[in-house]
Amino acid sequence: MSNIRFRAIETRTARQPVKVIPPSTKVSDYFGTHVFNKEAMQKFLPKEAYKAVMAAIEQGEPVDRKMADLIALGMKDWASSKGCSHYTHWFQPLTGLTAEKHDSFFEINDGKAVEHFSGNALAQQEPDASSFPSGGIRNTFEARGYTAWDPSSPAFIMESASGKTLCIPTIFVSYTGETLDYKAPLLKALHALDKAAVEVCQYFDKDITKVFATLGVEQEYFLVDAALLTSRPDLMITGRTLFGHSPAKGQQLEDHYFGSIPDRVYSFMLDFETEAYKLGIPLKTRHNEVAPSQFECAPVFEEINLAVDHNALLMDLMEKVASRHNFRVLLHEKPYAGINGSGKHNNWSMGTNTGKNLLSPGSTPKSNLMFLTFFINTIKAVFEHADLMRASIASASNDHRLGANEAPPAIVSIFLGQQLTGILDELEEMVPEKKMTADEKTALKLNIGKIPEILLDNTDRNRTSPFAFTGNKFEFRAVGSSANCSNAMMVLNTIVASQLRHFKKEVDGLMDKGVKKDEAILKVLRQYIIDSKSIRFEGNGYSDEWVKEAKRRGLSNVHTTPQALDAYVSRKSTKLFEELDIFNHREIEARHEIMLETYIKKLQIEARVMGDLAINHILPAALRYQTILANNVRSMNDIGMKSDMTMTQVDMIKEITGHVSQIRGKAEELIDARRKANRITDVREKAIAYCDTVKPYFDIIRDHIDRLEMIVDDEMWPIAKYRELVTIR
Repeated sequence: MSNIRFRAIETRTARQPVKVIPPSTKVSDYFGTHVFNKEAMQKFLPKEAYKAVMAAIEQGEPVDRKMADLIALGMKDWASSKGCSHYTHWFQPLTGLTAEKHDSFFEINDGKAVEHFSGNALAQQEPDASSFPSGGIRNTFEARGYTAWDPSSPAFIMESASGKTLCIPTIFVSYTGETLDYKAPLLKALHALDKAAVEVCQYFDKDITKVFATLGVEQEYFLVDAALLTSRPDLMITGRTLFGHSPAKGQQLEDHYFGSIPDRVYSFMLDFETEAYKLGIPLKTRHNEVAPSQFECAPVFEEINLAVDHNALLMDLMEKVASRHNFRVLLHEKPYAGINGSGKHNNWSMGTNTGKNLLSPGSTPKSNLMFLTFFINTIKAVFEHADLMRASIASASNDHRLGANEAPPAIVSIFLGQQLTGILDELEEMVPEKKMTADEKTALKLNIGKIPEILLDNTDRNRTSPFAFTGNKFEFRAVGSSANCSNAMMVLNTIVASQLRHFKKEVDGLMDKGVKKDEAILKVLRQYIIDSKSIRFEGNGYSDEWVKEAKRRGLSNVHTTPQALDAYVSRKSTKLFEELDIFNHREIEARHEIMLETYIKKLQIEARVMGDLAINHILPAALRYQTILANNVRSMNDIGMKSDMTMTQVDMIKEITGHVSQIRGKAEELIDARRKANRITDVREKAIAYCDTVKPYFDIIRDHIDRLEMIVDDEMWPIAKYRELVTIR
């Protein structure tokens, strides 16, 4: 094993950056060339087909089968002109990855080979759904599932060294109609938000007829040399290092963040950015992140459905391109202990068909009142459903990250900044019982009118806040780097849609009683400010004082995934999802079960890998080194040279014996705990058992192995060390 390790290090140091030449120095020359966008549709579709697909994209109008045939023909001709021989319905099942089944355009017609693509094939495909997570929705023998075309996300061409494939974004549903993917519930949530937000916008601007959520995703990731990965079975199989002593130099000098990008990494970035631009992914930013070998890329804002698709596509693309540069991309939230983990910061806002960002104040008191309406309702929504927000980002891998090294804590709170907090405090001090005088109305309007002055720059940044307002958007920082952000965004858009519905009902109720519209709006907003004040926090979310203060305020602090996921199936959440037609009861229960099963399986895999590495790799190396020490002590004693050096070696032998004994014993206890947990039939109880009785052994065994790493001869240590893994040359 050690030979593999050192061959890997030698190979890594000899590598040179892959030379990448983009198609043009101007991204605009090739941006979206692999996307069936408006320009491509205008060129390859008849006018009536183009109008039909645009109506589907912009108004959600259904596409009839006659138009679907014309669209499919044009899409096939475009794809064929780009060199595609196959197509696939590209979807996002509940595995957390993307999925695809390729079919050829090739068909036999009257004994002749032809290329054909029908409207039926475009609109719907029938993959085998038996091996995808379903949470008990259907039996294995009821394997049929359908993928259905989503016109709002454009088709694209995925290119590899072996060929090109037309990819058609779709939703994935069971034979009986239940959703089996991330996209379908997100689309439902976006529809609910659109309807609720437009109704509220009508208070302020009758020209607003559509509201869409926008998203900008900051994707953090680690790179590791591909050769070194082969000497770390834990990193290959689980995505994180189960062992590894902290290196002498980690991130403590704070010299990596925004530092000069290494040549090999720069070449990789340039390559995957070029491929991303062809696919219409609008990457804007790249930089070194805080931890060594950690980096970030971020696009400009897009409509949320497209942004989510692009992020899922980007993760797949990064991994494929990395292999060309002899790298592997690590998207796990915490691949290395002791240094920063990775997140996927979701920057969320709402826009209108009139070009207005609803979370950006305007130049008049009226537009600022609209801003405050959506701003305060978002705060109230997160306050009311904080447990569901926490559940939306829960996973076995994100549990390692939350609460440390710049990741936000498990306590859901909202950071607003000093200026906006002051405005809400002033609104809170209004006297709602009496009718406002003309002077009071004027004073209030003047105060609201000052908002643009104090928001010319973004509000202060608070990296310890899970949900922070950053000038014209909210940043949901707690989403994990490996997650499909559909889940978190589905929850956020659902709860805001629900809150806006409640807000309109309350305002309309006051107006029916004769209260003027602006006064009714302000009265309801004031009450929301008071009701949700406990979730607003401007301080250090990592501090022990905040944990105590959050408990005093009645805020939840759920540390582990099994308990966090309970929020999905609470009576409150079930009512929410059913009222807005996001999930039916069966779908909610199924998703809860799938998430618990995923948690269990990930810990099962980690436990098995840990046992294998500890017993079959680490202990033999430690025992070989112990034998060398023992033989040396014996030889020294035989020739009468007993000294302090031999006593030191005897102490080392004893120390190794102690660690070996503990590792062996705890590994056996780990196996026994895993077997007991596996016998539990209730999936929630089983997940809790893995969390409470299996997972604690990970840190105990790791501690002993990491101590051995500092004793055993470096040449005999069987796996790559942190100092090698986090250094890129």
